[in-house]
Amino acid sequence: MEIASVIGEVQGLKAVAAGLLIGLASLGTAIGFGVLGGKFVEGVARQPELSGLLLVRVFIMAALVDAFAVISIVMGLILFFTDNQFLGPVLNAASQSTTVSAPAASNVNNN
Repeated sequence: MEIASVIGEVQGLKAVAAGLLIGLASLGTAIGFGVLGGKFVEGVARQPELSGLLLVRVFIMAALVDAFAVISIVMGLILFFTDNQFLGPVLNAASQSTTVSAPAASNVNNN
């Protein structure tokens, strides 16, 4: 029964990691777009003649900020929907512990 709880814990932590990847990526992107838009408006207010140049740079930076979010979200979805690659070492350790503990139990003297 102990191995089932370890497997459940690994699966639960995998879901938490995927949720953190997706949630923090979207939070960071929202903050980034807010700062980017605020600085753009501030720059246009200071020098209106540079609005075209600033707009091009805003779009480039928006693409980079959005690319970070997309990469993080895809990584989170891959982690969430694929087979659990973290269970292999857990199952190997469990099989080794059962093979190690089985001979130790057979050496007990029955007096």
